[in-house]
Amino acid sequence: MPTPSAEQKLSRGWQEVLAPHGMGYRIKLLSQLLARKFQERLEPYGLTPFHWVVLCCLWQEDGLATSSIGEKLQQVGGTLTGVLDRMEQRGLVRRERDTRDRRVWRIWLTDAGKELKFVLPPIAVELREEAFQGISDTQRQQLSEMLDLAIANLS
Repeated sequence: MPTPSAEQKLSRGWQEVLAPHGMGYRIKLLSQLLARKFQERLEPYGLTPFHWVVLCCLWQEDGLATSSIGEKLQQVGGTLTGVLDRMEQRGLVRRERDTRDRRVWRIWLTDAGKELKFVLPPIAVELREEAFQGISDTQRQQLSEMLDLAIANLS
């Protein structure tokens, strides 16, 4: 049986990881809240946050291989394939076989997908500003760097 002082130390250490006080829980909660609010804003366009991240990849580099998109987003193929199917049906992307390697499918934005680059980012900026009001640019940058480091530590 632990001594009272050992139990108190253990209890204090646990308080930092137990929900709802744990950092992981709060990061998850923030992620869920942001996703929900973003979904509401994307709904009029018939899009989801997953469509958004795929579009972001293609706005930065059109014609990516499906596998490259999956790697960038750390997504499994089956999930990404279904999203790309729906995006293709909506006329946002088109798929073409790679001319050098017929096993590879490249994803290209259509005009409709390209036009969303002028519509959706301002919506994302507005949500970011809403979520991070009262947090300085320096603090935002520090938070971003800390999150990148934590992700890299676990990847």
